[in-house]
Amino acid sequence: MLYNWFQHISFAAPWAFMLAALLPVFILSYRRSYWRNSGFLTITTTHFLPKQNFWQQHIPFVLQCIAWLCLCIALAQPQYSNRITETKGKGIGVVLCFDISGSMLEKDFAPNRLEAAKEVAASFVQQRRGDAIGITIFSSKSFTLCPITTDHSTVLQQINNIQSGYLQDDGTAIGSGLATSVDRLRNTDYKSKVVILLTDGVDFGGQIPPDKARDMAQLFGIKVYTIGMGTLTQMNTSNANNTSGFNENLLQNIATVTGGQYFHAANK
Repeated sequence: MLYNWFQHISFAAPWAFMLAALLPVFILSYRRSYWRNSGFLTITTTHFLPKQNFWQQHIPFVLQCIAWLCLCIALAQPQYSNRITETKGKGIGVVLCFDISGSMLEKDFAPNRLEAAKEVAASFVQQRRGDAIGITIFSSKSFTLCPITTDHSTVLQQINNIQSGYLQDDGTAIGSGLATSVDRLRNTDYKSKVVILLTDGVDFGGQIPPDKARDMAQLFGIKVYTIGMGTLTQMNTSNANNTSGFNENLLQNIATVTGGQYFHAANK
């Protein structure tokens, strides 16, 4: 198990381990200094000094060496990734893009829109054996919650952990969320690249317009399948603070332009 864990570790700055090569120099210098200082002690002097065991004499230096190694590891910036590199042809790469804004707490779905979206996504993952799946989340900004991986148990666990307010802000930056998802896929070599966007479609407070992110997806050949999380009675009824509402037209447009498909959550 420990071996498998280390297989997923990589380093952003592996050159930092070159600093560890200085340890033998430190040890050699310490030894010379130790024996040189010992040479100044006469037999009479050492007779009156309290005796010290090995650890009492050398543990400060040992701790300094350990601290130096820890510094080297920290500078190397260790990173854990669940991404599994396949040596054969790639299959389908999927990014689940979750809207976690405050409007997703509306209760027109039971128990609310976000929990309903999580149920839809979890059901999808369980049916997609062999596909590589990642997760992005967004409110007024976006974040990659889970790298693209074939470890579906990890993906399901991350889906279960998603909560509104995770990014400690509010707003619905659909363009930013979609752009982040596209960025996760654009440089991969999967035979098919897909983003599944789960949102109520009400864009509010984003720096990247949804149509620009849509065009990015189209440019890189990424199909966007949109899933509308809202009831038809709330269609286009968002208020100024974006606490509710449902914009099905935007989601249909994103799906159509990118070659994907739009689904209403009730039709899951």
